[in-house]
Amino acid sequence: MRTLYHHILLPVARKVRLALHEKRLEFSEQVIEPWRADEDLLALNPAGDLPVLVDEDETVVCGHATICEYLDETYPEVQLVGRNPKDRAESRRLAAWFDEKFNREVTQHLAGEKLTRRVMSNAAPDSRALKAGRENIHTHLQYIAWLTERRSWLAGDHLSIADLSAAANLSLVDYSGDVPWDDHPLTKEWYVRVKSRFSFRNLLKDAVPGVPAAPIYADLDF
Repeated sequence: MRTLYHHILLPVARKVRLALHEKRLEFSEQVIEPWRADEDLLALNPAGDLPVLVDEDETVVCGHATICEYLDETYPEVQLVGRNPKDRAESRRLAAWFDEKFNREVTQHLAGEKLTRRVMSNAAPDSRALKAGRENIHTHLQYIAWLTERRSWLAGDHLSIADLSAAANLSLVDYSGDVPWDDHPLTKEWYVRVKSRFSFRNLLKDAVPGVPAAPIYADLDF
């Protein structure tokens, strides 16, 4: 049995969980708090970063982007990075957009303040960060809508790591109830499609200690 070391509050780890489920690969989960030193994690990845995948043959793969590439090369039946060089370039570009830009401008301000900050230190969220996140999210939701008007999925004709990266970040913001879905119907349509997939069922069971999910979080017809 392969094992994924992760934490439910890390968007990039959520992306890897989605990728494993999309490929229908069985795995066990070891949840580790990334803000605490963990000897087991350091033995696998001296950098101490999550996620880390230990495959069935004991191969250790560190980092979300490397894990997704490894999975596509090792289990190619379901391709998530892309089926040709053009698709791979676009899916990687968009995955980086959501893993880095969206995470920095939106996820950290909203889910980071309302979920991670609460779990780490039981502290109240910073109102300035919340305001920034709520302002920034509209540009990103508009971009998703723009992409879905022109393509079947974000990066092209097939679901890819671009969709998984976007959905992984949005799922955390949705957990905290901060996605203005009514203002962005096309983006909502795309998210409903992703949220309804088999791979998403595991994420919808996530529960952040002390912070209940927004009422629509697990609703497939919200």
